[in-house]
This record gives sequence, structure tokens and C-alpha cells, in this order.
Amino acid sequence: MVAPRANWKGFIKFGEVSCPVALYTAASSSERIAFNTLNRKTGNRVKREFLDSETGDPVERDDQVKGYEVENGQFIVLEPEEVAAAVPESDKTLKIDAYIPCSQIDTTYFDKPYYLAPDKAGTEAFVLLRDGMKQEKVAAIARTILFRRMRTVLIRPHGKGMIANTLNFDYEVRSSETAFDDMPDLKIEGEMLELAQHIIGTKKGSFDASTFDDRYEAAVAELVKAKIEGRPLPKKKAPVASKPADLLQALRESAGRAAKGAKPKHAAAPTRRAG
Repeated sequence: MVAPRANWKGFIKFGEVSCPVALYTAASSSERIAFNTLNRKTGNRVKREFLDSETGDPVERDDQVKGYEVENGQFIVLEPEEVAAAVPESDKTLKIDAYIPCSQIDTTYFDKPYYLAPDKAGTEAFVLLRDGMKQEKVAAIARTILFRRMRTVLIRPHGKGMIANTLNFDYEVRSSETAFDDMPDLKIEGEMLELAQHIIGTKKGSFDASTFDDRYEAAVAELVKAKIEGRPLPKKKAPVASKPADLLQALRESAGRAAKGAKPKHAAAPTRRAG
């Protein structure tokens, strides 16, 4: 088996201890099914081309440049060497700013995961940091330049090594208040809540990523196979949302409690909280 290629090499520093480390991609989309865009009439691949928005003429790669819009239709041109000069230089060091309790980690800010491993002579210091964090049940917040950009990284013990998640900045994460703003303030009690708890209890398990099925990939693979073999294409029924009036009965059936002729218990209706 070919050894994985490091995406980044540098040092992690805690206190006055520096340890050489390497980052390796932890998640990859290379195995996903990839599509090509075709011309429906000819069946040929479509080639992507950049066109001038005013003249409609093709723009060659050497004539393409980055621009920042300052007003409607007015741009500041940024040459590649200007952008490169403005990016802070990297000293290739993950500087740990703080250690935070694992219970305080907000996964909403997670961006990309990387495996963090010792590079050559740094194993002893690496293991010391890893085991110390395990004992204290903390994660480390560190900063460095990754791929020409300042990044904040969350580092946690993971198996024999550690895992480093790059984090989105606060301005990149949308507020949850906007997403939940239209939700009414309801309180549900009684049998409905008991049934919901029972259904949840019957499905309790443990986290095992090997059991996750990429149903989209499997469905597309089956669709391609069916078209090659000339078989009828699969169809599915659209899901139907449970109506509020049918919710209790749906819960009873889900929990296996529905019984013909049984007198239903009193079910508390959803009530609005006092504002």
C-alpha cells in the first residue's frame, strides 16, 4: 500500500515544546460518481468557456485576472503577484492559543477534517501532547497559515494520532435565529411526548460510520445499470407529511401501541407558551 502524501508539513507548538507534524486529508470525494455535461443533440461533451460579458468574445486563460467589485460594474483589478504578496507568510507552525473542554465544541463551525500525525523525529512529544489532552478531556485551538490563508484549527486526540478540523470564521456561519425565527413556541406533554420518547428509545445505538449508506451513489449506480440493460427505471412515491390531526395515531402505530377497540388515553394537545 502506497503511503499517503501529506497535504502540509510543519510544527505544532505547546509551551516551549515544538513537534514536527504532518496533515493528511481525512475526507475525499474522489470516489463519488462523477457526471459529464453533454450536448443533448450530439451526445458530445460540452467544453466550458469564459466569455467577455459585454463583447461575448472568448477570454483566454492568460487574459483572465481577479477583480473586486467596489461599485456596480466598477472593479479593482488584483494581479496574482499582488494577492500573493498580501497573504501573510507562514512559519509552518500550529500555535496553540487555548485548550477548551470537549463538551464546549460547536460542530457548526467545522470545515474540513485532516489527520494530524508526527513527522519523523517528533513522536515522543506528539504522544505527550495527545495523551495529556486525553487525560484533561480537552481540545486545542491553534492557528497557522494553511494553503495561503490564515486558518483556525481545532485539534483533538483521535486513535493513535490526532484529528485537526479547520474552522469557519464567525462571519461565515449564519445565525440560527434566522433559520428558526418563524417557529412557534410550543410545549408538548402527555401521551404524545411519551410515545415519541418510546420510539426514540427503540432506535438507540452507537456511532458507526461503516453502517452509513450513500444511498444517492447507490441509486445513481443502479439507474445507470438499468439504462444500460434497458430495464424499467425505478420510481418512488413522494413523501407525505403527517397532518397535526393524524399525529397521535401515527405515533401510536410507530410505537406498536395501536389496538383495535382500545380506548385511547387522553392526549395533551400542543400548547403555546406564555410570551
